[in-house]
Amino acid sequence: MSEEKEFQLYNTMTKQKEIFKPKVGGKVGMYVCGVTAYDLSHIGHARAYVAFDVLYRYLKHIGYEVKYVRNFTDVDDKIIRRANELGEDPLALSNRYCQEFLDDMVDLQCLPPTCQPRVSDHMDQIRGMITQIISNGCAYEVNGDVYFSVDKYPNYGQLSGRKLEDNRAGERVAVDSRKQNPADFALWKAAKPGEPSWDSPWGPGRPGWHIECSAMSAHYLTPSFDIHGGGMDLIFPHHENELAQSCAAFPESHVKYWVHNGFVTTNDEKMSKSLGNFFTIREVTKLYHPLALRYFLMSTHYRSPVNYSISQIEISSEAVYYIYQTLQDCEDSLSPFRQESPEGTEPNGRIVRITTAAKDCISKLRSDFETKLSDDLHVSYILNSSVQEVLRFMNSSMNLLKKKQQKQQQLSVIQSLTESEKEVKEVLSILGLISASSYSEILQQLKDKALKRSGITEEHVLHLIEERALARKNKDFNKGDEIRTELAAKGIALMDVGKETIWRPCIPSVQEEQPSLPIRNEQPSLPSKQKSR
Repeated sequence: MSEEKEFQLYNTMTKQKEIFKPKVGGKVGMYVCGVTAYDLSHIGHARAYVAFDVLYRYLKHIGYEVKYVRNFTDVDDKIIRRANELGEDPLALSNRYCQEFLDDMVDLQCLPPTCQPRVSDHMDQIRGMITQIISNGCAYEVNGDVYFSVDKYPNYGQLSGRKLEDNRAGERVAVDSRKQNPADFALWKAAKPGEPSWDSPWGPGRPGWHIECSAMSAHYLTPSFDIHGGGMDLIFPHHENELAQSCAAFPESHVKYWVHNGFVTTNDEKMSKSLGNFFTIREVTKLYHPLALRYFLMSTHYRSPVNYSISQIEISSEAVYYIYQTLQDCEDSLSPFRQESPEGTEPNGRIVRITTAAKDCISKLRSDFETKLSDDLHVSYILNSSVQEVLRFMNSSMNLLKKKQQKQQQLSVIQSLTESEKEVKEVLSILGLISASSYSEILQQLKDKALKRSGITEEHVLHLIEERALARKNKDFNKGDEIRTELAAKGIALMDVGKETIWRPCIPSVQEEQPSLPIRNEQPSLPSKQKSR
């Protein structure tokens, strides 16, 4: 799977899908805007970084050598404000939340980028770029502040499609009468009392929001690279301003593909910290397995909005359980046979061929995977259709193994199951859904989360199973059904397997309404050491 394959990627700049052709054959430079580290990250952030993790994994899968750069904003107004509220050093606070973010990314199985630069470590590059922009006549200094002059960049608005006269000064910037144009934005901010600052040719201060990404992307990838990514909310003003200042500093500056992911919404409104309508990643993974959250975020095409709801995350949790239960059952079913002869051979060494049904199933998964992902990463189809078909085939094959068959037929089923398991695991691995933990460990973690959501202990579930067995023994079937229904309403399914009754998580039969969003106020989050993980 190292051969480069053609695929299409939607380019925000051209508003269409384009065949992906990197600037340098076999190599890809990708920059994705990272978090502003002043609090725990919410699932809107998770959407972006899972989406670009999938792109990163897929590019590597089809043979590219990828240099993936994702920054941390560790110098910003919000960080300073939060640090002042907590009486903490701004850089110490941002460092702590950078680590919290990295922990979340590990939980969500996002591969670490090649480089993860921080603003505070790149002041030389930032000052150098601002100096170049001023030298090229596209910025001006006012009392220690430096502003980019949008009037000096005729193509301003080409990414977002906004006309200059319609643009606001920017999300994070107050209107300043000293500006030559209200849309001019800060490259450098003069120092204020009690704020961190760095020396510069214009006096002590700190960078504006946008300049950091231009400087760091140019430093790590050169001014001309392949992919620049982020959420759709960054198209304007952040990426529009990045584009302008990068071109002003370096005429050769060029991003070939601008890629943006859709929002996570709550009640069809964009989830964001500024609106206060968000769930942190930790709030979700406290009750649901991180793999369930990753699955949920990938189950809708990356450019489409995805509406967060309890019912949808329940469906994703159920899907992950089904995947891992099937893989565990497959491992258990094949274990006795793997000891008898090497994979793919009879005891006498003859090659065993898989069934026609297995061949068709595996071929379809491979074809769907390559076709759908090469068409702007349509992962949702693979998860919701292609993978499900293979899992159903595997369960059907496992049922066949339980029946008496001729030796040759049995060996063919075993080999079919082995090949199907191998193929589905490879697809799930590329999508970041195969954990380093064992199948049984993941299944137990999913069960533990289900118990936490239900508010009952496993001991209580086992007690109810015994109580139900006694009721059924006494022919009190109504009581037995009541116990099963009561547990199903809480997301616990009872399964009668032979003479034994086991339990597993399920989608609650009585769906509770979406719980109220956490009350957001101006009180800062507690430091991580005071949080329960």
